[in-house]
Amino acid sequence: MVQGCTSSAGKSYLTAALCRALANEGLRVAPFKAQNMSNNAGVTPAGLEMGRAQLVQARAARVTPDVRMNPVLLKPEADTRSQVVLLGQVSREITALPWRERKSHLWPHVQTALHSLLAEFDVVVIEGAGSPAEVNLRGSDIVNMRVALEAQAGVLLAADIDRGGAFAHLLGTWHCLTPEERGLLRGFILNRFRGDARLLSPAPEWLQEQTGVPTVGVIPMLDVTLPEEDGVWLDSRAATPDADAGFVAIARLPRVSNLDEFAPLGPLARWVSRPDELTGARAVIVPGSKSTAADLNWLRQTGLAAGITRLAGAGVPVLGVCGGLQMLGQSIRDPHGIEDRAPGADVPGLGLLDLHTEFMPDKTTVQTAFTDPETGFALTGYEIHHGQTRAGSGVQTLAPGLLWRQGNVRGTYLHGLLENPAYLERFLGWADLPLPPGLDSLDARLDTIAAQVRAGLDWSVIEGML
Repeated sequence: MVQGCTSSAGKSYLTAALCRALANEGLRVAPFKAQNMSNNAGVTPAGLEMGRAQLVQARAARVTPDVRMNPVLLKPEADTRSQVVLLGQVSREITALPWRERKSHLWPHVQTALHSLLAEFDVVVIEGAGSPAEVNLRGSDIVNMRVALEAQAGVLLAADIDRGGAFAHLLGTWHCLTPEERGLLRGFILNRFRGDARLLSPAPEWLQEQTGVPTVGVIPMLDVTLPEEDGVWLDSRAATPDADAGFVAIARLPRVSNLDEFAPLGPLARWVSRPDELTGARAVIVPGSKSTAADLNWLRQTGLAAGITRLAGAGVPVLGVCGGLQMLGQSIRDPHGIEDRAPGADVPGLGLLDLHTEFMPDKTTVQTAFTDPETGFALTGYEIHHGQTRAGSGVQTLAPGLLWRQGNVRGTYLHGLLENPAYLERFLGWADLPLPPGLDSLDARLDTIAAQVRAGLDWSVIEGML
């Protein structure tokens, strides 16, 4: 099991690397994360929802994604509210429960999923969430040390040394664990290290004297992107592109979802929150949202709505994905209270696409493949949406229910559209932008990080846990 001292310690990354490295040894490997809090979700071949990180880890392990690998997915809808997806499907009953009352309903499903994977696979690589040092959450824990104890898994505890204070994080986390939990710790990992590892001494030795736990890995800072679990990708790649050279502006919605699908844009992407940040944009993307109407209101309040409309009128390519597609349309209806929990009136969209959306109780979750008649490209991706959209006479339907165009404005329900390399190149061509460098395939990136992580670990410790 890989746990972390903090969120964004690199748990998902390390888990994916271990899945690929162990699969390369001929072992049948499965990833597992009991509970994921993320609006970055994907769809399994069975048409069920699970966290994108576990979908990538299944790819790393070279196995078919299965919702048992992420039995509980929490999708934040507001600061104090999240939708519960249980074994790939929304559970309205558990969603309605207070946080601390959910454990008794969720833990039996976590146990069943975990033990079924343990029975079917040679190795299960488990990922924790946040930090096991959050003692206020110990009573409701279903994802960290409770899972480790249930599986009797050896635990590797990772700290992000790049942010500073790594040895304090590791020691402090160890102090917050119970004696039984400490007994599962097999080693500490210093992740995202820059520089000469010889300069770390004598800190690892001092830490082992304090805890009895060795530092078993120093993993270098790796400039290899993977689809991320949460909003960290948005913050960790905040370098501003050269406005003179042009960039793709992506609206930084408060409840943005599936933001990882824009990682192929690399350094061409700029996340924007104010209209002045649109200056120099060669293309604009309005991404998906877990709260479409609220985020549409935010676009208007910030002035981005007017800025995007102005750029669209000037011929700049605009792309709306899922919730972004709905915002670009004429109207949004929520008669069943799917988003706001109370039936609401029509919300006017930005009017850049002659589309009308109505939220329905049943959610569409499906992997999708079709041929785009505009480009002739075979496209693959996935759909996750409550909205059902009908087209008016002013918009061209490129693929029914999936892809529309009105001049230089396009909208789609296909998540992962820009992860199709040929379409990405065409989209950037419309914006008169070059392809970003280093676009290796996902499998090539997984092989790279697996090799780097394995080289940075004392692999005998991993073998001792098998």
